[in-house]
Amino acid sequence: MFRHLLAILFLSGCVAVSAQAATLGKDYIELKPARATATKDKVEVLEFFWYGCPHCGQFEPDLAQWGKKQSSRVALIRQPAVLGESWMTLTQAYYALEALGEVNRLHGALFNAIHGEGRKFSTADDFYAWAADQGVNKDKLKASYQSFAVSTKASRAKQLSRDYALDGVPALVINGKYLTSPGMVGSYEGALRVADALIAKEIKAMRR
Repeated sequence: MFRHLLAILFLSGCVAVSAQAATLGKDYIELKPARATATKDKVEVLEFFWYGCPHCGQFEPDLAQWGKKQSSRVALIRQPAVLGESWMTLTQAYYALEALGEVNRLHGALFNAIHGEGRKFSTADDFYAWAADQGVNKDKLKASYQSFAVSTKASRAKQLSRDYALDGVPALVINGKYLTSPGMVGSYEGALRVADALIAKEIKAMRR
């Protein structure tokens, strides 16, 4: 419903993005100073998300397909956001799955469990039970979730969310320099078109 509402309310803005270059201050903002990236030889696209966010869940299929179409010059990186303490449970869930090599298999499934099936993940035990149903070893998952490494990554996610001054998700950061989002542009597809324009700009700059 949110997706269709955005399309209706911001149709003119979406058309503008597809017809011409993205507009600074309207379709995206420039981050000053630019943030460091983890992929020096590629254009980094950092996706800030939270499993509990319905808009992130709706954006995920489009983003996943978009990511598959990118060239080897682009690195799409998922980045859990933490805009409140209640977000930490699902942030640690992401890193626990990552540590066990299960993110690619269960990333979309966890979104669906929350927003499609209406499952609640208020506690770590809720997450353990769900993951066990998906074939994940519960003991290994619990050890991963409670590990120092996962706790450290979750704390870093909280700090990154502050550093980027996020006020909502989903959001895309292009090469540490630009931030755009479906909320700014008016649609999920529009945000990806803006990202395409900024990626092209960065690749051109890297070739100089």
